[in-house]
Amino acid sequence: MPKALVLPLLLTLQSLCPMDPNPNEEILYESMPCIRIYKSGRVERFFGSEFTPATADPDTGVISKDVPVDPKTGVSARLYLPDIGADSSKKLPILVYFHGGGFCLGSAFNPTFHNYFNSFVSQARVLVVSVDYRLAPEYPVPAAYEDSWIALKWVAQKPDAWLADHGDFDRLFLGGESAGSNIAHHIAMRVGSEGLGSGMEINGLVMIHPYFMGSKKVESDELNPEASESLASLWTVMCPTTTGIDDPWINPMVEGAPDLAGLGCRRVLVCVGEKDVLRDRGREYYRKLKEGGWKGEVEIWEAVGEGHTFHLFNPTCEVALAQDKTISNFLNR
Repeated sequence: MPKALVLPLLLTLQSLCPMDPNPNEEILYESMPCIRIYKSGRVERFFGSEFTPATADPDTGVISKDVPVDPKTGVSARLYLPDIGADSSKKLPILVYFHGGGFCLGSAFNPTFHNYFNSFVSQARVLVVSVDYRLAPEYPVPAAYEDSWIALKWVAQKPDAWLADHGDFDRLFLGGESAGSNIAHHIAMRVGSEGLGSGMEINGLVMIHPYFMGSKKVESDELNPEASESLASLWTVMCPTTTGIDDPWINPMVEGAPDLAGLGCRRVLVCVGEKDVLRDRGREYYRKLKEGGWKGEVEIWEAVGEGHTFHLFNPTCEVALAQDKTISNFLNR
C-alpha cells in the first residue's frame, strides 16, 4: 500500500518501529512506512496488525464480538450490533464487510476499523459482519477471495444468534474499501454465477474507493504517479500467478473479463474520492454498470477534496460523515 495513501495515520511510525532493512536479504517489495517483503518470503509489517478487543462501546452503545468462521483456515469475523433498546424484534440490514489494506495489511480486529464501525453501526443501524481473511503474500491472492466466499456462505447459514435474531436477510449487503471493495465485487460475481442457496440474494454492494487497476492510463493516475505505480507493483506481489494489471481480478472492466451483467446483486453504490489515484477506476466501474447489460440500479458518490480511504483517518470530518450518511441511506432504503 503506497505510503501516500496512508500517511495521515502513520506520521509517528518511523520513530516507533525498527524500519532499517536487513542488509543480508534482498527486498521484493517495499512501501514504507507500511510493509517490507523480502524475496526469502519474510514479511515485515509496520502497520495494520494492532489488535483491539471486541467490547461494548460506551459512547455509542454498539456491542461487538468475535466468532470463528472456518477453523480449517482460521477465517473469523467480528460482528457489530447497534443498541437495539426495547425494540429487540426489529430486523436490521446485514453488511458483510471486507477490510482493505492491499490484500497484505489490516484485520477485522484493527483499532482503526473497530472504531470506525462503532461509529458507523450506531449511525446506520445495521448489523455488520467484518471478515478477517488471510493475508498475502503468505497466502497469495486468490486466497482472500476464497476466504471471503467461505465467510459469506457462513453468514447465509444463519449460524449465530445475532444474525438469526436481529438480521434481515432480505437486506443482505456486501461491502468493503480499497482491496476489500475489490473482494466484495468478486464475491458478488460469484453469487451471480453460483448463488447462495435457499433462495437467498444479495440486495446491494457498497464499493468504497475500489482497488482496480489497468494498463490503460486514466487521469487520476497523475494525481500521484508514484502511488499508482506502487499499487500496480503491489498487485503482482500479492498475486504471483497474475497475468498483470489487466488480469480480471484487478481489472474487472477489461475486455475479456467476466461480463458485469452477471453481478449478483440488485443495487450498487460506488464511493470515490476526488483526490484518490483510484478515483477514475471507480468512475469507470460505475459507467460500465450503468451503460452495460447489468439490470440493477447503480449510483455514485464523490468525496470532494478527499483522498483514498480518508474516512478511516478522519472519521468525524464533515465529508466522512456525509459519506457514512450516503451509505446508511443506501443500506436502509
